[in-house]
Amino acid sequence: MTVKPWLQWYPETIPADITIPDAPLHHYLTEAYTNVPNNVAIHFMGKEITYTELYHCAQKFANYLGTLGLEKGDRVAIMLPNCPQAVIAYYGTMYAGGVVVQTNPLYTERELAYQMKDSGAKFIVGMDILYPRITKVLAQTAIEHVIVAAIKDYLPFPKNLVYPMMQKKQYGFAVNVEHRGTNHLFTEIMKTADATPVTVDVSTDDLALLQYTGGTTGYPKGVMLTHRNLIANTEMCAAWIYKTEYGKESVLGILPFFHVYGMTTVLILAVKMGSKMILLPKFDIDTALKTIDRQKPTLFPGAPTMYIGLISHPLIKKYDLSSIKACLSGSAALPLEVQETFEQLTGGKLVEGYGLTETSPVTHANLIWDKRINGSIGLPWPSTDATIFAAGSTEPSPVGEIGEIAVKGPQVMKGYWNRPDETEMSFKDGWFLTGDLGYMDEDGFFYVVDRKKDMIIAGGFNIYPREVEEVLYEHPAIQECVVVGIPDPYRGETVKAYVVLKEGYSVTDDELNKYSRENLAAYKVPRSYEFRTELPKTAVGKILRRQLIDEEKEKQQLQAN
Repeated sequence: MTVKPWLQWYPETIPADITIPDAPLHHYLTEAYTNVPNNVAIHFMGKEITYTELYHCAQKFANYLGTLGLEKGDRVAIMLPNCPQAVIAYYGTMYAGGVVVQTNPLYTERELAYQMKDSGAKFIVGMDILYPRITKVLAQTAIEHVIVAAIKDYLPFPKNLVYPMMQKKQYGFAVNVEHRGTNHLFTEIMKTADATPVTVDVSTDDLALLQYTGGTTGYPKGVMLTHRNLIANTEMCAAWIYKTEYGKESVLGILPFFHVYGMTTVLILAVKMGSKMILLPKFDIDTALKTIDRQKPTLFPGAPTMYIGLISHPLIKKYDLSSIKACLSGSAALPLEVQETFEQLTGGKLVEGYGLTETSPVTHANLIWDKRINGSIGLPWPSTDATIFAAGSTEPSPVGEIGEIAVKGPQVMKGYWNRPDETEMSFKDGWFLTGDLGYMDEDGFFYVVDRKKDMIIAGGFNIYPREVEEVLYEHPAIQECVVVGIPDPYRGETVKAYVVLKEGYSVTDDELNKYSRENLAAYKVPRSYEFRTELPKTAVGKILRRQLIDEEKEKQQLQAN
């Protein structure tokens, strides 16, 4: 047990430790159905579903899985964007005793085949427009049943009419899936399945989810998260956003559910709070602004790129964003300028948090309505312990010294699926090693300086990309940037910055170089700048730093040849 200096900053309304209900995750939906049956559970592009309807739909899905032979512990892949079917399938699988495998709809055939083989999924729920891709990998997997969902089934008239046109425009084909053999139509399940409550004995220690890591190093690993892991993190989150009221909030669901952050802070938290989920199937700046203006969400978990996109919109002041109370930003570092501008525009609070897939995901965040330190990832959450380990040390590092962030808590994963050796390597004396470099100050606030693998070593100096990026974000012309280390024959590595400029702005390499030298030590100054119209990102908006590094290496190899 470590000393917890961060507890001194907790307001009385946030407990040092949370109580974890002794019930499976889906009890949140049962409670919402019991307590606020007529509340809107989902708003989706004009269509609304109450908690009564959602509960019955989830029970129908659970019963249908049972008729298909699902046994407790069987894996069910859900390959859907944020839509009503994704919510129904998620909770229906839980009621049936299955284990959800969240699957990115953007996966290629190779990526999909790998995840299905690794997880051993027997069932997959996919969009109709993805059906051809799914069928091409079936022979390589253990999948026995494909449940096909169409977004148009939950679109109100007249949007229903334009759906086939959307298909043709975006995907180049239309899909007709017959209800036969191993193929099952979601809409038919909702019409014909039994809605009688399913009774499967599921405990908090049972596996609820296989959530695959991004795979930035080697193959993606399946992170085993139990019902208790996910419930614990949800209870922590609810305690953190204490200025909320059960049944009275609405959560903007832009973060994809197939990412653990969106799953916990929208898909689970909203149901735990009896709140409305306002779902958008993808992040589009204009659609997001119109949705906030019309639907008045009070909570908006997101990623820095989302907030950057919104505040950079030329017509931002045309929209009313004043309904927003609180936003937790995750997946990447939150630039100070973005935080301040967003808060000025909305009147709400935007704070940076921190976590990993392996921790369900959140471990730290700044206090929303109380003491916070800009540039910090904040304080460990209730029931969470954190420390810093220096390289090769078995003892926590002194205050202020940089080392690897390590955490303990009920939200920490059970382990990696079928990878006992890698699971063992990820822990030290009961601490989960995050792979991120950081430090803790004397008040208990934590700071991330970078991931171990992202640190740049140039001429013997350690350079943390985030520090350089923070300086660049303060330049008035820069909308987005990312700093990477690229191979250099003399220095080993050298610093390169990729930059996206704000609309209507221009700046030269020389001007940026002069600016950087005024604000950074000479060895940290980027040696080159590359201007782009956009940066490569994951579906949740995290910039793909590794992809840029690989592109640079390929470029250098071609030049050498």
